[in-house]
Parts: sequence; structure tokens; C-alpha cells
Amino acid sequence: MPAIMILGAQWGDEGKGKATDLLATSSQIDWVVRTSGGHNAGHTIVVDGEKFATHLLPSGIITPGATCVIGNGVVVSPEALFRELDSLRARDVELADLVVSANAHVIASYHGVIDKVTERFLGKNKIGTTGRGIGPAYADKVNRVGVRIADLFDEEILTEKVEAALEVRNHLLAKVYNRRAIEVEAVVEELTSYAERLRPMVADTSLLLNQALDRDETVLFEGAQATMLDVDHGTYPFVTSSNPVAGGVCVGGGIGPTRVDRVIGVIKAYTTRVGSGPFPTELFDADGEKLWKIGGEVGVSTGRDRRCGWYDSVIARYAARVNGLTEFFLTKLDVLSSWERVPVCVAYDVDGVRHDEMPMTQTEFHRATPVYEYLDGWWEDISGCRTFAELPANAQAYVRALEDLSGAPFWGVGVGPGREQTLVVE
Repeated sequence: MPAIMILGAQWGDEGKGKATDLLATSSQIDWVVRTSGGHNAGHTIVVDGEKFATHLLPSGIITPGATCVIGNGVVVSPEALFRELDSLRARDVELADLVVSANAHVIASYHGVIDKVTERFLGKNKIGTTGRGIGPAYADKVNRVGVRIADLFDEEILTEKVEAALEVRNHLLAKVYNRRAIEVEAVVEELTSYAERLRPMVADTSLLLNQALDRDETVLFEGAQATMLDVDHGTYPFVTSSNPVAGGVCVGGGIGPTRVDRVIGVIKAYTTRVGSGPFPTELFDADGEKLWKIGGEVGVSTGRDRRCGWYDSVIARYAARVNGLTEFFLTKLDVLSSWERVPVCVAYDVDGVRHDEMPMTQTEFHRATPVYEYLDGWWEDISGCRTFAELPANAQAYVRALEDLSGAPFWGVGVGPGREQTLVVE
């Protein structure tokens, strides 16, 4: 039963697309599955020097031979889905087959409206969402007034569900946010316009995936967002609206936990974060500026600058524990070339008390300051290395030190964005 999970081990943007693409091209991967989030995710893949960005689509979409799945735990904007597909096809890219869960929830236009006006209303207390309707769509799902993909094929049911969803939303828009109410008919007309194009893609994806595992086919579950953005286990309330940890993958894909063989956490050789919320190792100096510039730290989906800081092994150990990681995949090691010494956060100081593990409360985490150890740096350009042994001695020592601190063995190391710039750690 070869089921593999790839998850973000920090605040996202770790390079999960690269890890997914590597597995999909180096191994026989039959299925690549997204299980949570929406088009607020962003994965970048570089093939033969050409850059591809995916948002809602699984990274395996540019690997013909595999079947890509958007699982029931994803919230789907039909407009964003077809815009992304059409963009890739316009570049003459051969795409994998795509299947969409009938039970996935739909992001309608009113979700984006609610998302944006709410963020503006919150002012300095805003969460830092992408404004794309992901949170409101998940809220409707939990409040049991959501619209699912299957509903687009029955206009009567669709109308009833949109009416139920907008009954409260329209009062909120008009009386709190001073915005015009949204017409039910306009929403229904927009959503039904996607129905015929969607119909051939829609299936019971839980059944398909379990049948595939029964046939010993390899299924790769690709995480969106990351552990520290999990609505239960992340830096709440500065989180996403779903569960991108390993347990959420099972729920969002419709498989049981006993079917999973490997759980790979993708983690950067330093740390970044987009949006609001605490970030203990964040840098506000020349080192932070240097990491941002060399690392090209701009959000794939949002275009927002990422906040940058040193590697945080407390977060790594937390991610290993919460997800039950079998291994890590370390990315962007090449960005750290040219530092004489590289700090690594090994613990936190909270009001004079050392914490080797994640503090229990949000208040403590907000007050956490990093306890650093300093490792020798290297000056060589490592982007051309093709084996771990080719790395400079100090770069190898840095990787080994992180491995010892992080709670799970390291499987691979990225030294650049290309498919060929990945080293297997022996």
C-alpha cells in the first residue's frame, strides 16, 4: 500500500512542489493528490530552466502518466481551476489527467467578497488572508450551508443552497459592511456555467484512491500550506482554515491512516512566513534582507514579500511530532552560501525560562525569543553539486546538525530550483 504524504513543516513556501515533482519524476507515481486548501496555495516547479507555478492544481499536473486528484477536503474555485488549466495549456504543456472530488466544496464569488471586506473591517487585527474566499468557504462548510461540486449539476438544489448561504451573508454585507446584497440568481448562473466543463472530471475520489492502493499503485498526497498554518496545531488565529497536517490529509483524501507508508516534511534551510502572526526567528536586519533577496522570497500565489529568519529547530521538532514524520526534505541550502557563521534556533527563551519544545500557549509563543547556536558557514557555490559528498564540509556539517536537532532523518537536500538540483542524503 504505497501511500506517501508530502507536507509543509514550517509556515508554507518550503518547496513542496519541488519535492512532489522530484518523487513524481524519479519514481513511478501513479496518483498525485491535493487534500486541503484552495487556490491560496502556491507551488513553483522548474523544468529545463522553465518555471511553472501551480495554485489549485497538484504539482504532478505537468507529469504526464500520473493522475492528479483534487480531493474532498479542498475548496475549489471553478473560475481559478479553469484559468490555471488554460494557462498551462497555452504554454503547450502536456498535462496529466485530472479528477475532482464530487464532495469538494465550492468557492463562489460571494466568498471572495466576504473575505476582502472582513479583512478591511478588522484593520490592524486582520489575519492576513489572501482575500480569495478560502476562509468563508470553509466557514460555510462547517456551518452546513456550503455548496459542493456535485451540487452544480442540479440547479434546484444549487439554488436552495445558495439562498441558504446568502440569507445571513447579505444581512452582514448590507448592515455591517455597507455593501450591496448579492443576488442569488447571479451566483447560480455563474456556477452552473462551469457545470458541463467540470462534469467529465468529477468522481468519487475516495473510492478511486482506495482502489488504487488496493492495486499497489503509488499515491502521493501533496500538502498545501503547512503545519504552522494548521487551524488546530498552528499559530492560531494567524492560520489557514483547514488541517494541512498528516491527519488532515487522511480526512481530505478519504483514506485511512493505516494506508500511509511515508510522511515527508518539507522544510527550508532557513524560515519564512507570509502574512501576520508570531515568528520567533524573524530578522529585521541586513541578514534578513540578504535571505529575502538571494532566496527570491515572494509568495507564488500572493505576490507578497515573505518575512525571513533563521532555521528554527523547535518548529521542526514540533512538525515531526504532530505529523509523525518519517523524514525531512531540506530545501534552499544554496541560499546560505556566503555567511561566515549561520545561526540555528535550538530553543526559546520565554520570560527567562528555556523551552526546548513548542510553548503551550499563544501568549508564550508571542513572547518567545530564540536561543541560537552558531555553525560554521561556507562560501562555495553549491548549486552545481549533484551528490551530498560534493558539498563543502561545512555545508554537510550544517545539514547533519539540523538533522540531529529536527526529530527525523533527512531524505534529500535541494541546492537550487531545478529538478536536477536535489541531493539524496545517504
